[in-house]
Amino acid sequence: MPNARLSRTTPSRKKQHVDIILTKDVQFRHKATGLDEWEFVHNALPELNLSEVDSSTEFLGKRISLPLMVSSMTGGYAEAFRINKGLAEVCEEVRIGMGVGSQRQALENAAYHRTFAVVREAAPTIPIVGNIGAAEVASMTSTKGIERLARLIGADAFAVHLNPLQEFLQPEGNTRFKGVLRGITSLVRELPIPVIVKEIGGGISIDVARRLRDTGVQYIDVAGAGGTSWAGVEILRRKGLPLTPLFWDWGIPTATALHEISALRRRDGRLRVIASGGINSGMDAAKCLALGADLVGAARPMLKALHEGGRKGLRTLIDTWALELRGSMFLTGSPNIDALRHAPITRYQAG
Repeated sequence: MPNARLSRTTPSRKKQHVDIILTKDVQFRHKATGLDEWEFVHNALPELNLSEVDSSTEFLGKRISLPLMVSSMTGGYAEAFRINKGLAEVCEEVRIGMGVGSQRQALENAAYHRTFAVVREAAPTIPIVGNIGAAEVASMTSTKGIERLARLIGADAFAVHLNPLQEFLQPEGNTRFKGVLRGITSLVRELPIPVIVKEIGGGISIDVARRLRDTGVQYIDVAGAGGTSWAGVEILRRKGLPLTPLFWDWGIPTATALHEISALRRRDGRLRVIASGGINSGMDAAKCLALGADLVGAARPMLKALHEGGRKGLRTLIDTWALELRGSMFLTGSPNIDALRHAPITRYQAG
């Protein structure tokens, strides 16, 4: 039986998630992203002025200043209005993309619709991505509900997050995942906007990527292991319930998932890859792009920066990442993002 001390309502669960992310150490404990194993080949003769480096790119038909998005985090409870508004205002200011947290609560009732709708109000021109869980997609009988969620935020794309590990560990979790691929296929066929399929820290394998590609999915977010462990978040929430911590570090490291799926991307020009999961700097982002990503996503660092320093703190973090990204481009002789994707990068073996 679920722990009686844990509320079963979606809004309270969402608040618990954010509170744990901000106050507890929920990083992977014994597994890293793998990005530290990769190094750029230094170009001592870049034949390029730093002022000429152009870090802008296109995402979902819109020009953004950096190949970066603030990944899905929250919405659906009272305090989420302030968080999403602050995130959206800064994303609009610096011209990067943003995803909202799971909109499951908005399917249940309209009580907190404003916590999602405020994102488009605060950020009228940038790419915005909606979000729903795989279990909800598996059980849907029509795409109409998802279409309403997309309209609620003026979404440019809609993400389906695959989170079987989290649902397995969550006291209130829904582990009915049979039919997810069928549901994704329906969304790809019927939604007027692209479908993004993402993990939330467990990574996406090459086999899963192939199956998604075969349904017509255009965007895959690898969301690998090495950053925030959502298994860890749910293990902390299971206080008083039986479970060993063995699943805390379950998942495919971000660099491994990205390296494998990028090979699939090279064979299929229609596929686009987003790298997230433990991205902690502009250099991490640069490495992901050189390993084959089209875009990079980050969540917890952005949320913590906003929480600790407000909009100014978040802006400072993004500006720092932008400088680190542009520096990596300059030092590899990459005048633009397309050139960075072809910059020499080498994997070094320990010892």
